[in-house]
Amino acid sequence: MPPLEIRLATRRDVPSIIQMLQRDSVSTHSGETGSLEQQLKAFDEISSHPDNELIVATLGDEIVGTLQLTFIPGMSYQGAWRALVEAVRVRDDIRNQRIGTRMMEWVIQRARDRQCRLVQLTTNQVRVDAQRFYLRLGFSPSHVGMKLML
Repeated sequence: MPPLEIRLATRRDVPSIIQMLQRDSVSTHSGETGSLEQQLKAFDEISSHPDNELIVATLGDEIVGTLQLTFIPGMSYQGAWRALVEAVRVRDDIRNQRIGTRMMEWVIQRARDRQCRLVQLTTNQVRVDAQRFYLRLGFSPSHVGMKLML
């Protein structure tokens, strides 16, 4: 098996990222995915902002994981920055091979490199396996997340 590489996504990666999002039942039911044109526009906006990163994990030429990382300045924690992790996905057919763990270790190191004081994320309540995964990595369920869909 080729080594896992974790890197910033490119525009060429967007169709593979969309496929991972579309295979996810929670995302599909929430209407998360859109047209390729909409997704490319979103990618351009994400990649043009210095505090947003779309990340992919690859094995050889295949994209096997993705996530979005956003760096947020704040007033709490003495004005500390935080890293927000969203849309973490690992391809279904190769789960349980530490790809997600390595992606999150990469995120934590990236947050440290950016002088962040904390890494935060939310996960859907139905994602019980994901919740166990994040607990194993040292995350704690410290807040109740809420959303208002517009």
